[in-house]
Amino acid sequence: MNQRITTIVIRLSLAFSIMLAGTSIATAGIAGTGSSPGGKTAGSGATGVQSSDQVCDPTADYFLGMEDYGEAIATHRRVLAARPADALAHYHLGFAYGMTGDRQREIGEYRKAAALGLRQWDFYLNLGRALLEGGDLTGAAGALKTAVALAPERPEGHFNLGLAYERSGMLVAALDELQTSLRLDPRQPDARNMVGLIYAEEHDYPHAREIWIELARTEPDFEPARLNLAILDGGAQAAREHSPTDRNTMRAAFAFDPN
Repeated sequence: MNQRITTIVIRLSLAFSIMLAGTSIATAGIAGTGSSPGGKTAGSGATGVQSSDQVCDPTADYFLGMEDYGEAIATHRRVLAARPADALAHYHLGFAYGMTGDRQREIGEYRKAAALGLRQWDFYLNLGRALLEGGDLTGAAGALKTAVALAPERPEGHFNLGLAYERSGMLVAALDELQTSLRLDPRQPDARNMVGLIYAEEHDYPHAREIWIELARTEPDFEPARLNLAILDGGAQAAREHSPTDRNTMRAAFAFDPN
């Protein structure tokens, strides 16, 4: 790790599973080594996208890149005590809070960064992801639309915007964003699975089955595709094998009666 940490790269998807959807919210990670924290190469590679006139403190970002979030929070707070108008530092601090599960502080720091004029697609991706996790679908869609506008070539923005639309019941718009994401990067089992889910929500079960069969064939380790096929084919029996929360999701998606 011999490079100063000043860039944003895409990191591996956050493990935020939804049983039926089987999706994970794609997030942007902070690193300056061309890799995500922990030394793993990011799935889509380094973006090189950064603020036009700001850099964050290299020591603070070093701890962030090393996934030492306690130290990252402490050092970024010291940076902001000296430079309270540093939008990038607010962003990085918010990211560190988010990685510790403190969504309220995460969003609060992101809002400060936005108010200070930070305009990075990955920043708006993470803001949208945090709002989506918090259930603010309108706010999430707004942030994710900005991410897409700033970087229309990135599949992550379209994917997450598709999630926001799907959860808002805007299935046509959701399908359009997910298909755009897949055109940009066809190697996304989560996005393919979500397309199947939307077809199922529209009661187009043949198309849903076709997508899940192909997904199970090409991604044999991707469990949600097999689960969704079992739900589609087994109905109530498959539903009984899962928790009440999952049964409610199944009922909403497939109109199966699990009782």
